Amino acid sequence: MSRDYAKKSSSTRKKAPARKPHAAQSRPSGSPPPSGWRWYTAGLLSGVFLSFLLYLGTLPGGKMTDSSAEQGGGTAPQEPPKPRFDFYTMLPEQTIEIEQPQRQPNRNAPTTAASQAYYLLQAGSFRQREDADRRRAELLLLGLEPTVEEATGENGRWFRVYLGPFQSRSKMSKARSLTAAQNIDTLLLKRNG
Repeated sequence: MSRDYAKKSSSTRKKAPARKPHAAQSRPSGSPPPSGWRWYTAGLLSGVFLSFLLYLGTLPGGKMTDSSAEQGGGTAPQEPPKPRFDFYTMLPEQTIEIEQPQRQPNRNAPTTAASQAYYLLQAGSFRQREDADRRRAELLLLGLEPTVEEATGENGRWFRVYLGPFQSRSKMSKARSLTAAQNIDTLLLKRNG
């Protein structure tokens, strides 16, 4: 005899007992479960709010609060003191003594100031002698007569390239225009001889 196991198993199967919902899991059956985004957003908004309150606490007070008005006696804020400029009175009273060496007049030289003054053009100041010689060669190719002088001071040894002396400003300006055409910067020096 043949048996029909499909019908029998469905009728003899026991039903599982219904589970009771726990208190933490109780929610209406149609609502979705709470997500982590809600907690993230709530934390973010509270952090921004607390940061804003902290920022407001660091600002300098523009208005007087009730507690500061009670402490100050309720008077208006004092004006800052006006600056005092004492150097207008102090400077005329001060004197500075400068020692100047006494010069003996040269009786052979002409006495006019214009004949004593001469002009120099400094075409460069270099730490290395080779750089100064290179600049001197450039100026020789322009038809000028440069000289290199060594100077030693507090900041070390320097080699300075000079053009001149020029007895008139016109000769000096001609030499200066030649150097400017070759992109060589010069410094005008006026010396009394």
